Amino acid sequence: MRRRTPPPPSPLPQRDGIDAVRVRLPFEGAWATVREHLVERLTGAGPGVVAGMFDAGLIVGADGAPVPPDAAYVPGMFVWFHRELPAEVRVPFAVEVVHRDEHIVVADKPHFLATTPRGGHVTETALARLRRELGLTALSSAHRLDRLTAGLVLFTVRPEERGAYQTLFRDRLVQKEYEAVAPYDPALAQPRTVRSRILKERGVLAAREVEGEPNAVTRVEVVEHRADGLARYRLVPSTGQTHQLRVHMSALGVPILGDPLYPVVADPVPAGDFRRPLQLLARALEFTDPVTGTAHRFRSTRALGAWVSYSEWAAPTPPYSESAQ
Repeated sequence: MRRRTPPPPSPLPQRDGIDAVRVRLPFEGAWATVREHLVERLTGAGPGVVAGMFDAGLIVGADGAPVPPDAAYVPGMFVWFHRELPAEVRVPFAVEVVHRDEHIVVADKPHFLATTPRGGHVTETALARLRRELGLTALSSAHRLDRLTAGLVLFTVRPEERGAYQTLFRDRLVQKEYEAVAPYDPALAQPRTVRSRILKERGVLAAREVEGEPNAVTRVEVVEHRADGLARYRLVPSTGQTHQLRVHMSALGVPILGDPLYPVVADPVPAGDFRRPLQLLARALEFTDPVTGTAHRFRSTRALGAWVSYSEWAAPTPPYSESAQ
């Protein structure tokens, strides 16, 4: 089998921690020029935008030189450019670095900050911030946390080692422990292991449980509960389905506080509304380093705000505490 030739390196530096977009021209097609193809391909950019980028010399080839507007179409050719990104509301919480060495960075991500660029969250992501703050342009994520979930995320420093760390998560060789604040139900037998089949459809905000072979397994136990009817839970997933912990807690009748999707999808909140963060925290990561052989165990130092002070967490105007979210 013929080995795939890796693409050439980007001739454009990162901008705000974000890589330039790379486009490879298809081998089949009837376009006369590179410009003609990109105008057709990038229709979402708006009328005249791609033509304007060519005129401004913002679309470049592998040598870094601008691609002329009349450049002939060459099948398999690579071109690069930077998207013009809309302004994003800054998430007013810091990304804390728990561990850093020559192979990995373990970060303690706050609520409301996406792990990696996606959709409307690009520069305001943990990855982009860490690239800028640490000066590590090749930093990549080995896995992801939901934007609304806080806690530990593993990033890799060297591109050639990323696959080894991603394999840990694929093969379930990482022990993950989460913490959540949710209602206390004395009738709910625990500790217990929840098994179900979860389906997440593209374009649908909430995942759902369906009949069939279980693909999601979570151990649930109460760490402590108190008179106001709340409990602090330890959640230990052995699978990694989208929204798994949130779906399972809701199905048990004790939905996690601050969840805008389960059990009912709430109306979207305005950009910049950081009230009542989801009370879910990736508390611990434990694994054996596939490169160095070191046994790692990391713990988040964050506290869930509804447990520390429910009145502050539920207040109309949040205190924007860095530690209690």
